Amino acid sequence: MTTYYLSVKDMTKAKGPDPELSFEGIGPEKLAQDIADAMRGDTLFQRWRAKQPEPDEVDPSLGVTDASASARGELSNGRTDVQLTTSLPMRIVKHRLNLLIGSSWELRDTR
Repeated sequence: MTTYYLSVKDMTKAKGPDPELSFEGIGPEKLAQDIADAMRGDTLFQRWRAKQPEPDEVDPSLGVTDASASARGELSNGRTDVQLTTSLPMRIVKHRLNLLIGSSWELRDTR
């Protein structure tokens, strides 16, 4: 398991490029819940895959999940910090975060 320490400086900009796949909540707890859900299940991946020009050609390894993924969010020093613990590799975490919140996140540390 890896713990990713993420931060979002401006929650108003925490939106993915596709409004149908993007984070729509308010607050660090909701963000953490949505991130954990995106890692635990394949709903976000399947919705994104269906929107691709050739869905059957999408690499199926992008849809891997981690049923035990967890996340915790909190406000800290004017930003939202999220601690995500998962067995998923960074390439999967990054893909799902980009779908949910675009480029508004920053990886601060891993353990």
